[in-house]
Amino acid sequence: MSSWSFLRSPRWAGYLALTVVFAVACSALGTWQLNRRAEALAEVARIDANYDAEPVPLAEALPDPAEFDVDQRWQVVELSGSYLVDEEVVVRNRPFEGNSGFEVITPFRLDDGRVFWVNRGWIAQAPDGRPSDVPSPPDGHLEITARLKAGEDRIAGRTSTGIELATIDLDELAARIDEPTYTGAYGVLVESRAESDEPPLAAARPVRDEGPHLSYALQWFVFALLGFIGLGWSANQERRAVAELAAGPDAPPAPPRKPKRERGDADIEDEILDRR
Repeated sequence: MSSWSFLRSPRWAGYLALTVVFAVACSALGTWQLNRRAEALAEVARIDANYDAEPVPLAEALPDPAEFDVDQRWQVVELSGSYLVDEEVVVRNRPFEGNSGFEVITPFRLDDGRVFWVNRGWIAQAPDGRPSDVPSPPDGHLEITARLKAGEDRIAGRTSTGIELATIDLDELAARIDEPTYTGAYGVLVESRAESDEPPLAAARPVRDEGPHLSYALQWFVFALLGFIGLGWSANQERRAVAELAAGPDAPPAPPRKPKRERGDADIEDEILDRR
């Protein structure tokens, strides 16, 4: 009988099944991390391609007001029109440099009559939890530039209160005004250095960082491999135990390993002489 025949037992079949399940789970997590890395690299590519690009007319970038391609994120567009200050809203629970506050979202009526929502920046939260004073945008006809971003989904259980919204939901914003409105994307205002020092404060430049996803993925794949290595080690330990039991108590003990002698000065000198 083979010393490995115990591997055909139901117990070891169960061990193998558990190891396979563990390896599949680890591989799935590793693949998920690789997909996360691919998404992060795609975002870095968008930042490189769009963030500092020359502005293009909004109508050219978004010919369909209800559509938006994710690869257009951060694309710079130029707008011509005027702000609708009376329809301005704020979005709560927005972090900025470790503080919580609001983002100011103001509709901008374009020369063609359509409305495009512009994120003018961040303002602090007052002690009573309400928005601090919101500086008014410039009056009259303006030409501004903004970077495109997709609208946000609603969050279950969070509702709007007056001018305070939970998310930048473009459909909800469009329902507030009775005018043709862009619902595919909104714009983050591009401000000059002088303007960015005054509230509403401009958002920071997005970070070009792919994150630790590659190292995490490799760790999960190594865990999957270690599962089979551990299974093989355990099987070998049981094989040795079975062999010792089969040999019985009268079996001669395994010869002890000869201890390795430490090298002395004489050994080192002999090696030097042999080389000569």
